[in-house]
Amino acid sequence: MLDIVFLGMFVIVVAMAVSVFLVRVRRQYLLHRNIQIGLATILAVVVVAFEIDVRFVTDWRSLAAASPYFDSGIVYYSLIIHLVFAIPCPFVWAIVIWRAIKKFPADLQPGEHSREHILWGRIAAILFLLTAATGCTFYWLAFIAS
Repeated sequence: MLDIVFLGMFVIVVAMAVSVFLVRVRRQYLLHRNIQIGLATILAVVVVAFEIDVRFVTDWRSLAAASPYFDSGIVYYSLIIHLVFAIPCPFVWAIVIWRAIKKFPADLQPGEHSREHILWGRIAAILFLLTAATGCTFYWLAFIAS
């Protein structure tokens, strides 16, 4: 499951970039909305499955024990840094999506909510990129480094 989430982060980052391109350059608001809702739904399912796996099935610590960074605590520090971004990220993203659904008109054209949506969308995207980057760093330190 750790490997699947690691690879999935790359797919989601690319899909997120495509979604932003579609809305900013192509003005395809409906497609942007659908991609964001789809990504959020998929990510919610994956995160729940991942948490169940990490907490009840896979002993990640025993897998990471072979890392040269495990005993020094660097693996734990990288996990804490990752969680600083990973925990608020889905909540911010969900709020951005929820407010967009509630505040944008049915025809999905820019309006009064656009500035706020762009600001919080950027914050959510930055949080997501930092979550991905720190998650990849943790993954490398814990499971790849030798």
